[in-house]
Order: sequence, then C-alpha cells, then structure tokens
Amino acid sequence: MDSDISLLHQKIDALTTLVTLQQERIQALEMANNEQDSLHKKLDYLVSQAEIQVQRQQEFDELKNDLVPIANHLIKLSIDELAEVGAEFSLEDILFLLKRLLRDTHLLVNLLDRIEGMVELSDELQVMTRQVFQQATLELDRLERKGYFAFARSSWKIVERIVEEFDEQDVNALGDNIVTILSTVRNLTQPEIMAMTNHALQALQETPAPEKNISLISLVRDLSDPKVRKGLARLLNLVRALADQPSISQN
Repeated sequence: MDSDISLLHQKIDALTTLVTLQQERIQALEMANNEQDSLHKKLDYLVSQAEIQVQRQQEFDELKNDLVPIANHLIKLSIDELAEVGAEFSLEDILFLLKRLLRDTHLLVNLLDRIEGMVELSDELQVMTRQVFQQATLELDRLERKGYFAFARSSWKIVERIVEEFDEQDVNALGDNIVTILSTVRNLTQPEIMAMTNHALQALQETPAPEKNISLISLVRDLSDPKVRKGLARLLNLVRALADQPSISQN
C-alpha cells in the first residue's frame, strides 16, 4: 500500500514537472511571438519612412527638373542684359554704390521714418475721411427729407426762366438801377408803409352794403369826415409825386 502511494506521488510529481515545462514552453513561445510582432512593427515603420523619403526625393527631382530650365533662362537673360551694359558697367560702380549706401545710412533711416509717418498719417486720414463721409451722408439725407434739394431744383428752374427771359442788356440795366431798386424795396418794407398798404388793401376788399345809396350828396357829406380828408390829401400828394420827374443818377 505504501509503495502504491509513493508511486502515485512520483507520478504526480512527474505530471507537475511536465505541466511546468509546458507552461514555460508556452511562455517562451508567447515571448517569441511578441518579439516577432515588435520586429514587424519596426520593419513597417522603416518601410513607411523609406517610402516617404523616396516620395520626397521624387518631388525634389521634379522641382529640380522644373527649376533648371527657368534658372538657365534667367542666366541667359542676365548675360544678355549685362552684355548690353557693356563697358558702361564696372566693379568700381558697385563699390561706389555700396560706399554711398553705407555713408548715407542715416539718410535712409530718416527716409524710412518719414515713410512710416506718411503711412500712419494716411491711415488717420482714411479714418477721418470715413467719419466725414458718414456725417456728410447723414446731413445730405436730412436735407433731402427736409426738402432743401427739391427747393433748390425749383429755384434752379426759376433761374433758367430768368436767363431765358432777360438778356445781357437787361442785366446791365438791373445793375445800373440796383441801388434805386433796393432803396425802393427798403422804403416799401418800412413798418408804417406796410401797415398802411395792408389797411388799404383790406379797405379795397370791403364792398359797401347793397342797401346803401351812393349818391353825389352822400359823397360830399363824406368829405366832412377827417379821415376822408386825410386820405384825399395823401392821394393828392401821390398824384403830385407822379407828376414830378425824378432825377436819375447815372454812373
């Protein structure tokens, strides 16, 4: 019985050892597979980098093939242009130009400063011009809504009618008599003259009652009214003034 148990223990130990060996082999195989996967990844990366490098080289070759004819053409043009200059161009001219530039560096700096100032001034003027234009647009819109432009158009039509109706002689005559015209307008616009004219116009618009009998006797009777006599006196003064010949001043 003991021998059977010991034999069983030996078989179990042998099986345990065999299982352990199988696990170690499996782990070794997995490690080998992982290393192969890593190696494959590295190979794929190297292949992709090689493809990128080949593509770049092809692009560079294409660019070089495109630029070589252009460069050759530019060189040919430069040679032709320099050949036209001929003896008028020399190396001393370039040296003189370089010395002149080095000597006048401060002038170039001042020139650049002025150009920058002009650019800033131009920017400020653009902003101001934009604001002025907007303000002018708003003001013109207000004048249009108020009717100033319509009034100006109508006034221009009046000026055209005046130009059509009057010639140069009429304008000269107007200039000669402008002082008299303005004096007459000034006298007519005096408050007492305007009040008297308005009162006279209102009296002319009034019509006598139909039932009132206007006869010679009633007219003679009205002469006793002081207002009527005062009005007749003014009327006679007007008739007397119309009979007199006023003196005309000539330039």
